[in-house]
Amino acid sequence: MALFGNAHTINPATAQQDYAKLLGQGEQVHAAFLLVRDTILFTDRRLILVDKQGITGKKTEYHSVPYRSITHFAVETAGTFDLDAELKIWISGNQTPLQKTFTKGVDIYEVQAILTQFVAR
Repeated sequence: MALFGNAHTINPATAQQDYAKLLGQGEQVHAAFLLVRDTILFTDRRLILVDKQGITGKKTEYHSVPYRSITHFAVETAGTFDLDAELKIWISGNQTPLQKTFTKGVDIYEVQAILTQFVAR
């Protein structure tokens, strides 16, 4: 599952309001990133992947990944000719990682640092 497009950060307070129905009682959004139509939320409890599907984007998949189920992850920085950076996340019980592609607009090191903060707990 890859996401493409110019990514940018979303104010966590705005994401908290926009996705309030997805959040548990007291759950807080610490960081959020928008990639065209899709969104990645880092809460204090889990990683939420919001995948808009279809031409209209009305159909949406919400993938919740508790941090404790992430076994490891990797980042690949953008290169000279390959301008995209990638985040790969391995979840226990799955051999194939979730893959997210970021174009310029998001610092992949920031994404990695946020993930490290929550996975290391």
